[in-house]
Amino acid sequence: MVIEVRPATEFEDVRTLVGPKRPDASVCWCLSHRLPSKQNNALHGEERGALVAEMCRSDLPPGVLAYDGDEPVGWAGVAPRADTQFARSRRIPHLDGPEPWCIWCLRVRPGYRGRGILRPLLAGAVEFARERGAAAVEGYPVDNGEQRVDLTMAFVGFRSLFEEVGFAKVADTDAVAGGIPRVVMRRELGA
Repeated sequence: MVIEVRPATEFEDVRTLVGPKRPDASVCWCLSHRLPSKQNNALHGEERGALVAEMCRSDLPPGVLAYDGDEPVGWAGVAPRADTQFARSRRIPHLDGPEPWCIWCLRVRPGYRGRGILRPLLAGAVEFARERGAAAVEGYPVDNGEQRVDLTMAFVGFRSLFEEVGFAKVADTDAVAGGIPRVVMRRELGA
Protein backbone atom coordinates (compact mmCIF):
# COMPACT_ATOMS: atom_id res chain seq x y z
CA MET A 1 0.00 0.00 0.00
CA VAL A 2 1.40 3.37 -1.07
CA ILE A 3 -0.21 6.25 0.81
CA GLU A 4 -0.43 9.69 -0.79
CA VAL A 5 -1.53 12.65 1.35
CA ARG A 6 -3.33 15.55 -0.35
CA PRO A 7 -5.13 18.71 0.77
CA ALA A 8 -8.78 18.00 1.57
CA THR A 9 -10.29 19.69 -1.48
CA GLU A 10 -12.66 16.86 -2.49
CA PHE A 11 -15.78 17.26 -0.39
CA GLU A 12 -17.14 13.77 -1.08
CA ASP A 13 -13.86 12.27 0.14
CA VAL A 14 -14.01 14.37 3.31
CA ARG A 15 -17.62 13.21 3.78
CA THR A 16 -16.43 9.61 3.50
CA LEU A 17 -14.01 10.10 6.40
CA VAL A 18 -15.80 12.50 8.78
CA GLY A 19 -19.34 12.96 7.51
CA PRO A 20 -22.46 11.41 9.01
CA LYS A 21 -24.43 8.54 7.49
CA ARG A 22 -27.48 10.83 7.44
CA PRO A 23 -26.87 14.30 5.93
CA ASP A 24 -29.25 15.94 8.43
CA ALA A 25 -27.37 14.61 11.48
CA SER A 26 -25.63 17.20 13.65
CA VAL A 27 -22.33 15.41 14.11
CA CYS A 28 -18.80 16.75 14.35
CA TRP A 29 -17.59 16.88 10.70
CA CYS A 30 -14.28 17.67 12.48
CA LEU A 31 -15.57 21.17 13.20
CA SER A 32 -15.79 20.96 16.99
CA HIS A 33 -12.19 22.03 17.50
CA ARG A 34 -11.93 24.03 14.28
CA LEU A 35 -14.63 26.65 14.91
CA PRO A 36 -15.37 29.04 17.75
CA SER A 37 -17.74 27.30 20.16
CA LYS A 38 -20.64 29.66 19.49
CA GLN A 39 -20.43 29.11 15.71
CA ASN A 40 -19.99 25.35 16.12
CA ASN A 41 -23.03 25.10 18.39
CA ALA A 42 -25.16 27.18 16.02
CA LEU A 43 -24.61 24.85 13.04
CA HIS A 44 -27.12 22.04 12.67
CA GLY A 45 -27.66 19.18 10.26
CA GLU A 46 -26.83 19.93 6.66
CA GLU A 47 -25.38 23.36 7.55
CA ARG A 48 -22.33 21.56 8.94
CA GLY A 49 -21.63 19.72 5.70
CA ALA A 50 -22.28 22.89 3.67
CA LEU A 51 -19.62 24.73 5.69
CA VAL A 52 -17.13 21.90 5.18
CA ALA A 53 -17.86 21.94 1.43
CA GLU A 54 -17.15 25.67 1.40
CA MET A 55 -13.89 25.10 3.30
CA CYS A 56 -12.86 22.43 0.77
CA ARG A 57 -13.20 25.02 -2.01
CA SER A 58 -11.28 27.70 -0.11
CA ASP A 59 -7.60 28.63 -0.17
CA LEU A 60 -7.26 26.85 3.19
CA PRO A 61 -8.89 23.41 3.01
CA PRO A 62 -10.01 21.98 6.37
CA GLY A 63 -7.23 19.39 6.55
CA VAL A 64 -5.61 16.61 4.57
CA LEU A 65 -6.70 13.22 3.29
CA ALA A 66 -4.65 10.05 2.90
CA TYR A 67 -5.32 8.03 -0.23
CA ASP A 68 -4.61 4.47 -1.24
CA GLY A 69 -4.80 5.00 -4.99
CA ASP A 70 -8.07 6.89 -5.47
CA GLU A 71 -9.61 5.60 -2.23
CA PRO A 72 -9.70 8.07 0.69
CA VAL A 73 -8.50 6.13 3.75
CA GLY A 74 -7.40 8.73 6.33
CA TRP A 75 -8.11 12.25 7.60
CA ALA A 76 -6.18 14.82 9.59
CA GLY A 77 -7.62 18.14 10.77
CA VAL A 78 -4.91 20.81 10.52
CA ALA A 79 -5.05 24.62 10.59
CA PRO A 80 -3.35 27.63 12.16
CA ARG A 81 -3.87 27.43 15.93
CA ALA A 82 -5.25 30.98 15.85
CA ASP A 83 -8.15 29.65 13.72
CA THR A 84 -9.08 26.84 16.14
CA GLN A 85 -10.58 26.29 19.58
CA PHE A 86 -7.03 25.77 20.86
CA ALA A 87 -6.37 29.51 20.49
CA ARG A 88 -8.74 30.04 23.42
CA SER A 89 -7.98 26.88 25.39
CA ARG A 90 -7.29 27.14 29.11
CA ARG A 91 -6.27 23.48 29.30
CA ILE A 92 -3.70 23.44 26.47
CA PRO A 93 -0.88 25.92 27.23
CA HIS A 94 0.33 28.54 24.81
CA LEU A 95 4.10 28.36 24.42
CA ASP A 96 6.70 30.92 23.48
CA GLY A 97 7.90 30.85 19.89
CA PRO A 98 6.23 31.17 16.52
CA GLU A 99 2.46 30.80 16.44
CA PRO A 100 1.96 27.14 15.47
CA TRP A 101 -0.47 25.30 13.30
CA CYS A 102 -2.16 22.44 15.10
CA ILE A 103 -3.25 18.94 14.24
CA TRP A 104 -6.22 17.96 16.38
CA CYS A 105 -7.80 14.95 14.70
CA LEU A 106 -6.45 11.82 13.03
CA ARG A 107 -8.80 9.22 11.60
CA VAL A 108 -8.36 6.07 9.56
CA ARG A 109 -11.36 4.40 7.96
CA PRO A 110 -12.54 1.10 9.37
CA GLY A 111 -11.13 -1.70 7.26
CA TYR A 112 -7.87 0.23 6.74
CA ARG A 113 -6.72 0.46 10.35
CA GLY A 114 -3.48 -1.27 11.32
CA ARG A 115 -1.99 -0.82 7.84
CA GLY A 116 0.52 1.92 8.60
CA ILE A 117 -1.56 4.88 7.41
CA LEU A 118 -1.17 7.15 10.46
CA ARG A 119 2.56 7.94 10.05
CA PRO A 120 2.32 9.16 6.44
CA LEU A 121 -0.96 10.92 7.26
CA LEU A 122 0.63 12.86 10.14
CA ALA A 123 3.75 13.61 8.06
CA GLY A 124 1.50 14.84 5.25
CA ALA A 125 -0.36 17.15 7.65
CA VAL A 126 2.99 18.62 8.71
CA GLU A 127 3.98 19.14 5.08
CA PHE A 128 0.60 20.78 4.33
CA ALA A 129 1.25 23.28 7.14
CA ARG A 130 4.86 23.87 6.02
CA GLU A 131 3.76 24.58 2.43
CA ARG A 132 1.39 27.24 3.78
CA GLY A 133 4.06 29.01 5.80
CA ALA A 134 3.87 27.36 9.22
CA ALA A 135 7.02 27.77 11.31
CA ALA A 136 5.90 25.17 13.84
CA VAL A 137 3.22 22.50 14.22
CA GLU A 138 1.67 21.21 17.43
CA GLY A 139 -0.45 18.22 18.34
CA TYR A 140 -2.14 17.40 21.63
CA PRO A 141 -2.14 13.59 21.81
CA VAL A 142 -2.59 11.30 24.77
CA ASP A 143 0.53 10.16 26.60
CA ASN A 144 -0.75 6.63 27.06
CA GLY A 145 2.47 4.59 27.14
CA GLU A 146 1.22 1.01 26.89
CA GLN A 147 -2.24 1.87 28.24
CA ARG A 148 -5.12 1.02 25.90
CA VAL A 149 -7.12 3.98 24.59
CA ASP A 150 -10.84 3.85 23.83
CA LEU A 151 -11.30 4.20 20.06
CA THR A 152 -13.69 7.12 20.48
CA MET A 153 -10.88 9.13 22.10
CA ALA A 154 -8.04 7.89 19.88
CA PHE A 155 -8.69 10.70 17.35
CA VAL A 156 -6.29 12.95 19.30
CA GLY A 157 -3.38 10.63 18.46
CA PHE A 158 -0.66 9.12 20.59
CA ARG A 159 2.58 10.64 21.88
CA SER A 160 4.60 7.77 20.35
CA LEU A 161 3.16 8.43 16.88
CA PHE A 162 4.03 12.11 17.05
CA GLU A 163 7.57 11.23 18.20
CA GLU A 164 7.95 8.89 15.20
CA VAL A 165 7.21 11.86 12.90
CA GLY A 166 9.75 14.21 14.52
CA PHE A 167 7.70 15.93 17.23
CA ALA A 168 9.04 16.45 20.75
CA LYS A 169 7.08 16.76 23.98
CA VAL A 170 7.32 20.38 25.10
CA ALA A 171 4.67 20.64 27.81
CA ASP A 172 2.08 18.88 29.90
CA THR A 173 -1.55 20.01 29.73
CA ASP A 174 -4.56 20.05 32.02
CA ALA A 175 -6.51 18.17 29.33
CA VAL A 176 -7.38 14.49 29.19
CA ALA A 177 -8.94 12.25 26.57
CA GLY A 178 -10.60 9.07 27.77
CA GLY A 179 -9.11 9.71 31.22
CA ILE A 180 -5.54 9.77 29.85
CA PRO A 181 -3.39 12.92 30.09
CA ARG A 182 -2.71 14.87 26.92
CA VAL A 183 0.63 16.52 26.18
CA VAL A 184 1.83 19.25 23.83
CA MET A 185 3.97 17.80 21.05
CA ARG A 186 5.71 20.37 18.85
CA ARG A 187 7.78 20.26 15.70
CA GLU A 188 9.69 23.34 14.62
CA LEU A 189 9.76 23.60 10.84
CA GLY A 190 12.45 26.26 10.36
CA ALA A 191 12.87 28.42 7.31
